[in-house]
Amino acid sequence: MQKRDFYEVLGVSRNASQEEIKKAYRKLAVKHHPDKNPDNPEAEKKFKECAEAYEVLRDPEKRQRYDRFGHEGMRSSDFGGFRDVDDIFSAFGDIFGGGFGGSIFEEVFGGARGGRSGRAHRHPGSQGSDLKIRLKLSLEEIANGVKKKLKLKKYVTCSTCSGSGASNSDGFRRCEYCNGSGEIRQVSRSVFGQFVNITPCSNCGGSGKILSSPCKTCDGEGRKQKEETVEVSVPAGVSEGQYISLRSQGNAGRRGGPAGDLIVVIEEEEHEKFIRKGDDIIYDLLVSYPTAVMGGDVEVPTLNGRVRLKVDPGTQSGRILRMRGKGIQHLNGGGAGDQLVRINVWVPKKVNAQEKELIKELEKHQNIHPKEKDQTENRSFFDKIKDVFN
Repeated sequence: MQKRDFYEVLGVSRNASQEEIKKAYRKLAVKHHPDKNPDNPEAEKKFKECAEAYEVLRDPEKRQRYDRFGHEGMRSSDFGGFRDVDDIFSAFGDIFGGGFGGSIFEEVFGGARGGRSGRAHRHPGSQGSDLKIRLKLSLEEIANGVKKKLKLKKYVTCSTCSGSGASNSDGFRRCEYCNGSGEIRQVSRSVFGQFVNITPCSNCGGSGKILSSPCKTCDGEGRKQKEETVEVSVPAGVSEGQYISLRSQGNAGRRGGPAGDLIVVIEEEEHEKFIRKGDDIIYDLLVSYPTAVMGGDVEVPTLNGRVRLKVDPGTQSGRILRMRGKGIQHLNGGGAGDQLVRINVWVPKKVNAQEKELIKELEKHQNIHPKEKDQTENRSFFDKIKDVFN
């Protein structure tokens, strides 16, 4: 299901101020809070959706990226949504600690963690593990962004039991250790008074249920291993070692537990023609001696096809010609790097008799030989070249 626009979720315009965004989020968070809407999955869904939108729009850098690339731009960062409502309380509880006032926060959310009891929203299963894969990309794919389909083996929810692990609706019995509460309470007394220590029941894992009739398809696991295809959108400008986190695309949890994440680590393939330096690319161009002396138009490759490049008369070997905007798009938007073309005058290894005579004749002319001032200018020129590549 396609995500709604974050501005639409909060009901604000695209040029809304930070204060307007904060105010809109407060209002919606109160309205859709799960404790105010018990047994209403739709309210919890909207609560999470609002929190996800606020997490992006409250951060200037994330907001700028979202405005430029939309939801795909968010996948390039470490933000990828929330795994459950508890994550939202941890990330955004502070917004109600100031202007709202403690008493209102307590009234609406029932305390510092929203008055959520230990049993609320507890899953009988366990969290699925994350998956980590490496994705090799060419420089062309990195320069412009790309969508890739990845085949991977992972645990998916069992279709027979819908992830419960039970063969039927009566496949669980109440845990006799905790009497179905999922908690073990231990009361201790001291000179300071009575203390109650509450821990998850080790017999049922805190679910309050024991599996009595396992599903025959998954043997009570609630999941099966299967090969699936996952599509990942890679924004332009990524670098070696960066990663994209796809929420809930990892292994499915055991017996209905939440799925882990899929971590896609970027690997950059070595290019046969270009060297990458940040968002710039470097290309070594061989030109003939006549072209270097008299100038001319030459054809050079770029990441998006071949183009014509003008070489001025008297171009020295080692000179850098800059082709603006022909490099790699910046990850956070705002243009692209350049292509730096480094000129190298080509010297033939073999010449025939006629060519030798022409070269000997050319050697007799005064302008062919370097002078002392040319040596000084050459050293100064190469000092500038160093600055380009440092």
